[in-house]
This record gives sequence, C-alpha cells and structure tokens, in this order.
Amino acid sequence: MGHIMHAPGTTTALTPQRCPWCGDDPLYVAYHDTEWGMPQHDDRVLFEFLLLEGAQAGLSWITVLRKRDNYRRAFSGFDAHRVAAFGEAETARLMADPGIIRNRAKIAAAIGNARAYLEVQDQFGSFDRYLWSFVDGVPIQNAWQHPGEVPAQTALSERLSRDLRARNFKFVGSAICYAFMQAVGLVNDHLRTCHRHAALSAPATGRAAGR
Repeated sequence: MGHIMHAPGTTTALTPQRCPWCGDDPLYVAYHDTEWGMPQHDDRVLFEFLLLEGAQAGLSWITVLRKRDNYRRAFSGFDAHRVAAFGEAETARLMADPGIIRNRAKIAAAIGNARAYLEVQDQFGSFDRYLWSFVDGVPIQNAWQHPGEVPAQTALSERLSRDLRARNFKFVGSAICYAFMQAVGLVNDHLRTCHRHAALSAPATGRAAGR
C-alpha cells in the first residue's frame, strides 16, 4: 500500500482509533481523517492526486504531503490546462525549485500526464467519469483487520495501470494506481478498527478489492 508507514499510532479513551500508518504526525493525522479514502469527484483534485502520486514514487507519502503546498504553487494550482502548456522554461524553473522533488523524469511525466489527462476529459466528458467507471461508480469496501492484510496492488489497479499507460500516462504502475485509488476513495482501505471505516462505508453494493 503506497501510503502505509507501519509506525505505531497512539490511542486513548478520548482519541479516535486510526489506521496505524498515520502515527501521531498532525499533518498525517489530518490527511487520514479528512481526505484519505474520501470519494473524490472533482477533476482538479483528481489531477492533483495523480500528479502527487507520481511524485511520491520511491519516496514516503509524508514527504510529498509536506511539499504539497509547494507543488500547488509550482504546478499552477494543479490546473491541468496550464500544466499541459509547460515547456522548456517551466521545466527549468521546476528543476531549480527546492520546494518540490527535483526529478526530471517525474517533472516530465507530470507535464505529459496533464496532456493525457485533458485527452481523457475530452473523450469521456470528465476524468471523474473515466476513473469511476473502473468500479462502476461504487467505492470498493474492504474490511481489513490488520495493516499487513492491505494489498499494495490488485488486479483492478493493474487494469487501471495498463489503461492509463495505453493513454500515454507515466509513473502509473499498479502500486501507484492502487495508492491513488485508496487516496481518492475508489477503495475504502481503512481498517475495521479505524473510526473512518464506518464513516466511509457504502451500501452493500460495494465490492471486494480486485474483483
């Protein structure tokens, strides 16, 4: 699972029980409680998470979260139209920006992915419509008891990865796609003991991951 860091969390009688990966880092806890696993249908936000997931490849998610505001500034508020228009000057600017991850391949992928993203929007009407079609519009509901049960990728994330790569997206391997699916709520992977699991549970029409 792309976002799990198996640091133990702390709970008390007054503290909601959470997935242990967020520990007690305030930034991580806020992300866990208010964003992770929440079904997201805003195309701009979906592009933001797709860009950030690509930047996270090989790194910890908390590293990316700490740079998120810098990415928002550097990538024009995650406006896919503006990012798609980036050229050599913007690439040089990004490579010189200490506030983001200065990896040329990831920066090039972000720009190329913005262009591919716009093509998907044109074809399907919205990226939201395209993405949620992979789960028939219904979040997959899992009921994991322990962090070790949560998969890093599934057959469904592999199918999404293959489709994105066929559409010229980069840094969209199966594990990255599964982390993306978890982040934007296509799958609810909060542990059953976590206070967010029930809050994000959908009707019984939800499916098990990978099916």
